[in-house]
Amino acid sequence: MEENIICHCMDVSEHEIVYTIKNNENVNLQDIMTITGAGRGCGSCIPELEEILKREKEKMNS
Repeated sequence: MEENIICHCMDVSEHEIVYTIKNNENVNLQDIMTITGAGRGCGSCIPELEEILKREKEKMNS
């Protein structure tokens, strides 16, 4: 199964981002960027990071 790479600059997968969200209480976008490195290169993945964060927070709150 091929991993869905979200941040190509730092080679960060969607799985790594979701794991970070689920395993860090009250995580925000800046936390995700610090922990995974995603979004710290060119920044073009930041909107997708925000969408994943929003989606996963909604799942956790339902």
